[in-house]
Amino acid sequence: MIRAVVLDIGGVLEINDEALFDGPFEQRHRLADGAVLEAIIRLPSHPGLGGITEAQTREHWQRELDLTHAQADELMADFWRWYVGTLDQTMFDWFASQRPARRTGIISNSNPGAREAERCWGFEAITDDIVYSHEVGLMKPDPRIYELAAQRLGVRLDELVFVDDVPEYVEAAKTTGCRAILHESTPTTIAAVERIIEG
Repeated sequence: MIRAVVLDIGGVLEINDEALFDGPFEQRHRLADGAVLEAIIRLPSHPGLGGITEAQTREHWQRELDLTHAQADELMADFWRWYVGTLDQTMFDWFASQRPARRTGIISNSNPGAREAERCWGFEAITDDIVYSHEVGLMKPDPRIYELAAQRLGVRLDELVFVDDVPEYVEAAKTTGCRAILHESTPTTIAAVERIIEG
């Protein structure tokens, strides 16, 4: 019996436009292609594991790319505009409708500041729990993040169905005993999860 439905955010609940980041900023400021992401690789610790704050990420970008304060603010604004994306309203409404019959949760590989930035979509109002990687120090595909989500929702792993758009994360969830679906389109994902729920 499925007692919980757990979704990823980016690429599932949110539609992210890859054209928004990071190329336009590099073009506007005549930076080399890939300079923004190359700078992130040089961070002293991984943002997704909570090893660095949002402010420290901004400072790192500013220093590595030799930006003014205004340019650093502009880069952060571009980043969050891309990160938050556009809400998939159909997926959101279906997900919200799972309650109260089932528990609902989110597992997201996230950056510091994600919870605050994504409050615009109201995820906290439709979920019983959200596991942000930067808050718990675990990232998909680490099996422990799925185990933590199930524990926090109060269900067994085999009572949970998980949806993600990254094949590696779906396979990792399956190794823990979760039912897991690779998200390719909203209608097919909803139909697949409902078939699992119906048994």
